[in-house]
Order: sequence, then C-alpha cells, then structure tokens
Amino acid sequence: MNVVLFNLSLLLYLLSTASYMFFLVLKKGLFGKVGYYLILSGCCIHLISTLARYFHAGYTPITNTYESLSFLSLCIAVFFLYLKRIYKIEILGCIISPVIFLMLLWASSFPSDIRPLPPVLDSFWLPIHTVFSFSGNAIFFTSFFISLIYLFVERGIKKKRFPSISARLPSLETLDLINYRCMSYGFPFLTVGIITGSIWANTAWGSYWSWDPKETWSFITWITYAILIHNRLAIGWRGRKTAYMMIIGFLFILITFLGVNFFAGGLHSYL
Repeated sequence: MNVVLFNLSLLLYLLSTASYMFFLVLKKGLFGKVGYYLILSGCCIHLISTLARYFHAGYTPITNTYESLSFLSLCIAVFFLYLKRIYKIEILGCIISPVIFLMLLWASSFPSDIRPLPPVLDSFWLPIHTVFSFSGNAIFFTSFFISLIYLFVERGIKKKRFPSISARLPSLETLDLINYRCMSYGFPFLTVGIITGSIWANTAWGSYWSWDPKETWSFITWITYAILIHNRLAIGWRGRKTAYMMIIGFLFILITFLGVNFFAGGLHSYL
C-alpha cells in the first residue's frame, strides 16, 4: 500500500511541476494555484504513504537511501507549503516542485522493500535524531534556492536588466528575511539533530564522538551556519553575504547527506 501511495504522490508532484512550468511560461496565475494545490495534495498523500510504511515496518522509515530521499522530499514539501502560506511566493514552486519530483524519482530507483531493522538502528533515538536532522536539512535545502533567487534578483538590479520573470519575484528585502527565517528554524533543528546523534552514538558505539566522516562533515556544516548566524547578529551581515554562506552551507549538507554515504563509508555506511 505504501508503495502505491508513494507512486501516487510522485504523479501529483509531476503534475504540479508541469502546472508550475505553464505558470512560468504563460504567466497565468491559475496555473500557479493549480501547481500549489497539486503539491499540497502530493504532500498529503506522501505523508500518508510514510505513515503507512511506518505502521507496516514497525519502525521510523528513515533507514536506507530510498526512505531517506523520500522523507527529505516530504520535509522539503512541508516547509515549502509553510513559506508559501506566509510569503505568497509563487515562483518558488517552480523550483521546489521539480526538485521534489526528481528526488522522489531518484528514490524510486533504490530498493523499496521493507527489511529487518539493523540492530544499531533499533533505538529510541532513531525517530528523534532523524526527524530533527532531516527537518534541518530540508529547511537549509530550501534556503539554498532562496539564496539563488536573491543573487539572480540582485544581479538584475545591478545590471539594470529585468527579465519578464522579475515581476513575479519577491524583493531583495523579502528574500533576505526568508533566509533569516530559514536560519532561525534550521539551525536549532540541526543542533538538536547533532546532539541526539551523539547521545545515540554513545549508546550504540560507546563514544559520543568518533570523528566518523558523517560526524565530521555534520560538525563542519554546523560551524558554517553558526558563523553565519553570529555574523548576522553581531556585525549585521545581510543580503549577498548571507546568500553565499547559505549556498556554501548547503554544499556541506550535500556532502554530509550524500557524499559520505556513497563514497566515504564509516560507521554510517549502513544507510
């Protein structure tokens, strides 16, 4: 059942992507609204699919590549819907919707069968650590695209070139505010994820911190965002500096989430 629902959510995300593309090309607000409701529907079905897998498996389904990509996509969709409700940024859906679809499509290329939980993952900390970590990653994932939009708008203003799409883009002030909101939400999630992960590591391996590749890159990522938040609050970093640091932080998240799993191995290689 959960696979059927997963495929249905994949279809809805695809239709949402198509609708947003029509919105981008034809400049018709109706397509933007349809795209939003399709991604909302896809998110709801996606959530039900995840819950169905949870009850079927008997554990939090964030234990392999298929489940991890699926859950990260779900978190991104939820955070996008939150931002859309507050800031009414239609253009963000043109980026987020295809990203979610492609991520789920990629997830579908991995085995989706439910397997016995490895002993190291059979822990009270599994849902706590993974939900906080993935939520933080999803927020910073979204901020990466906000930062790209910011740099695009700023470049257009400086060169006095305003493509037709510019009229549908938020102001620089709004984009910078959204980035700050992403920082304010994402950093605590990331921090709790690292703390709970270290507690879990002590339970599983007898050490709070072993400088495993994933732990090391998680720490580097945390330091990057900590510097960004400090500089924003202490010396008033705004705009372009924030956007560039958000992009750098996101690249470190990619290394932590994908690069380490596929290339570095270590204690987290079971993913």
